[in-house]
Amino acid sequence: MKNNKDLGPIQKTVVGAQFLFVAFGATVLVPLLVGLDPSVALFTAGVGTLIFHLVTKGKVPIFLGSSFAFIAPIVKATELYGLPGTLSGLVAVGAVYGIMSALIRLRGVGFIARLFPPIVVGPVIMLIGLSLASTGVDMAKENWVLAIIALLTTIIVSMFGKGLLRLIPIFSGIVVGYIAAIIFGLIDFQPIIDAPWLALPAFVRPELSWEAIIFMVPVAIAPVIEHIGDVYAINEVAGKDFVKDPGLHRTMLGDGLACIAAACIGGPPVTTYSEVTGAISLTKITDHAVIRIAAIFGILFSVLGKVSALLKTIPSAILGGIMLLLFGTIASVGINNLIKNKVDLSDTRNLVIASLILTLGIGGAEMTVGSITIGGIGLSALVGVILNLILPRSKAKANTQD
Repeated sequence: MKNNKDLGPIQKTVVGAQFLFVAFGATVLVPLLVGLDPSVALFTAGVGTLIFHLVTKGKVPIFLGSSFAFIAPIVKATELYGLPGTLSGLVAVGAVYGIMSALIRLRGVGFIARLFPPIVVGPVIMLIGLSLASTGVDMAKENWVLAIIALLTTIIVSMFGKGLLRLIPIFSGIVVGYIAAIIFGLIDFQPIIDAPWLALPAFVRPELSWEAIIFMVPVAIAPVIEHIGDVYAINEVAGKDFVKDPGLHRTMLGDGLACIAAACIGGPPVTTYSEVTGAISLTKITDHAVIRIAAIFGILFSVLGKVSALLKTIPSAILGGIMLLLFGTIASVGINNLIKNKVDLSDTRNLVIASLILTLGIGGAEMTVGSITIGGIGLSALVGVILNLILPRSKAKANTQD
């Protein structure tokens, strides 16, 4: 591991900018897909990361960026409850992280694992990926040539890229697709020319909507479990045990407070970024100060009006092409979660839970109680948790867990 003390201020600044570059593509892709201002996402990624570092006592080298897990729920909730209402639901998601933090502090990590086992988390992750597959196709077919160029670039970079290039496949796909769009004469540069150099992001305040809160809260299950996995991953990279010091309850709380801060000003929920963890592993630089520099760069970029205008000129077909791979990849992560944890789908209990999560979610099931409606991923996740708690386990399975 490289000695971080060897890095001077200029070197730390350069590496910090490099880490933001790694996270940039994914961070701005989420708001572009759900209709939020990408500048707000950059701002909340920076602020959220600084909040996380404050809560974790500056000990954990983690960067927070826009979460892919909430793309489908945000799109659906915005249709049903409007953006301000949806943001109140996202504030509640941050509160879920806080509750989980308290439970981990009181009961330990094992309690969360028992409440949300792989048989629930795996299908929910699959559903997150599959639920917007048709949206990706609809966006891509607006211009299949651009979509395929962006898709192929992303695939090639992710499979054959070397060094840091391999860590930015999404960014590479967007850049190459955008260059192709320029060549084809499909980009109108006037909005970029007219945009001011400095401009505040388009912040949006949440408005209380209990329906949106009930819709969103169950979706937090998968990201909470992913957070735990990401912390263990950075443990391996840094050679330290962050689960004990500063404690998993602190990392969970930091993530939750960052999500609340993001939602309060119109940004998507943030999450730990494996891309930056990969960059840390590659460069062997684990200095948490470098991550905070990356966060500050994110805030600075967010107030550059021309950057925001540039991002908004990206053709939706380019984003659609990347989505074809992205959402399939998320679904594959869910499948891998089941395989890695050796979930036995020949067990009728497991089969029932997985089947109902998938069919209710993909089928668009909704349940209305009074004036409150819950549906989609949220309803599916809730059903999965309830079934896991009430369905009896097979005797062999129960004995192995005792």
